[in-house]
Amino acid sequence: MDTATLETLWYDNDAREMLLRKVVAERLAAKPAPVIDDAIVATYFFAFRTNKLEQAVEEISYHATSGIHHPPPGSLLEQCSAKPAGVDAFDSTGRLGLLHVAFPLKMMLQPDGHLTSCDILHTIAAAIIFDVFENQDSRLISLQIPEHVIRTFPGPAYGPQGLRQRTGFAPDQVAFGTILKPTAGITPEEVAALVAEAAECPLFLFVKEDEDLYPNLDYSPVAERTRLAVAAIERARDKRGGLGLIFAPHISGAPHELPETLHAVVEAGATAVMLSETFAGGAYRLVREATRHLEHPPAIYGHNAGIGIKTRGIFREVIDMLARMDGIDFRQTAPVKPGKPFLRPYGDEWLASEDMLMRPIPGIRPTMIARAGALDQGNIGLNLADVERRGTLSNVLFLAGSAINSIKNAQGKADPKLGAEAMLQALEVHRSGALRDVPAEEHVTALAAHAARTGLTALREALRQRYPGVAG
Repeated sequence: MDTATLETLWYDNDAREMLLRKVVAERLAAKPAPVIDDAIVATYFFAFRTNKLEQAVEEISYHATSGIHHPPPGSLLEQCSAKPAGVDAFDSTGRLGLLHVAFPLKMMLQPDGHLTSCDILHTIAAAIIFDVFENQDSRLISLQIPEHVIRTFPGPAYGPQGLRQRTGFAPDQVAFGTILKPTAGITPEEVAALVAEAAECPLFLFVKEDEDLYPNLDYSPVAERTRLAVAAIERARDKRGGLGLIFAPHISGAPHELPETLHAVVEAGATAVMLSETFAGGAYRLVREATRHLEHPPAIYGHNAGIGIKTRGIFREVIDMLARMDGIDFRQTAPVKPGKPFLRPYGDEWLASEDMLMRPIPGIRPTMIARAGALDQGNIGLNLADVERRGTLSNVLFLAGSAINSIKNAQGKADPKLGAEAMLQALEVHRSGALRDVPAEEHVTALAAHAARTGLTALREALRQRYPGVAG
């Protein structure tokens, strides 16, 4: 291939996204989006091929709202047509920058005054925004939703405070979760055995199945998995020092399948459910509404499977805001770690996501952040230092999967007890302050040396396996 072709194919879109987010944040800080009581204001970034930003609202209004140009003043058509709410051009062309559009509640609000996230996205993330050739680039940046509409959303059933109260974890107590491994090809009995091992460790507030373990399998039906897992947790009650353990089976599925699966696991004793709605829009709200009448509805782990497809057009914090309003109790972000990121979000996107999940929203509880994705004994200290500095420890769950369940013992067999012991030792090192002044990039090496020097054999072995060549 020629050089130009290869350069185009190798173009680093992540670098552009980071720059775009930085510029957008600076512009909105200087000139915030307006708040309008009878409209939802959507803020977009556009790069138009020929049109100017100030001309775009008419086309958006035509295609996404009333379908008519120049509606008669004072008419119902006018009341149901989108209107301009501000422009911030980045250059002299007038084709690049931010555009604020006010979508009238009159065209979408249901008779009792409520909206759903599906209603909102159906209009505000419509084809005219993302599918027309004229729009060389487009992003949905933020939403300003009137408070009286926000208050009609259910929000999380529990949030961080409620989850801690339900399990007996104190606000300042480090809370861990874990993911069952293997992640697929396991029977209900094997699920129960894995949960039983996790239940014996008082580190854990939460344990969940993996998204690759499908709900409706002939050899592993989710209701039976749940029944046996709940029984395993009950048997371990005396070993947990009075702490509860939330179990979330995986129930993702097509919309017509979800209600039956949901009720089956709730009847089997599930205290939470884990699902992604990326390919089944409205699923979080479905689960929340279907269980609101229960004395103890299941907590909802809003899994991120497929979210990267949406974030190519919609800023992640918008997706997280709507998911939180719809009722998710847990949401994964990413752990603090040295070196290059393992997964998204990271950088400013990561900060914006965690802020949106925790910031005050009228009538809506916070969502508990699950830091997961290469979280392990080597970086747990960095993550604890971060949440302690920010004062957000009570809002965070540290979710470790392979770092707990895949650490091998001297016989070469995966040993969750060894992985958990190594994590406990890493926590003690953090609490001791021994590595407080060590730079992040040197943390793993210093931690391994400290483990060798002080006889923390489980931690030393976990680090050797997780960081070969660094902590060996």
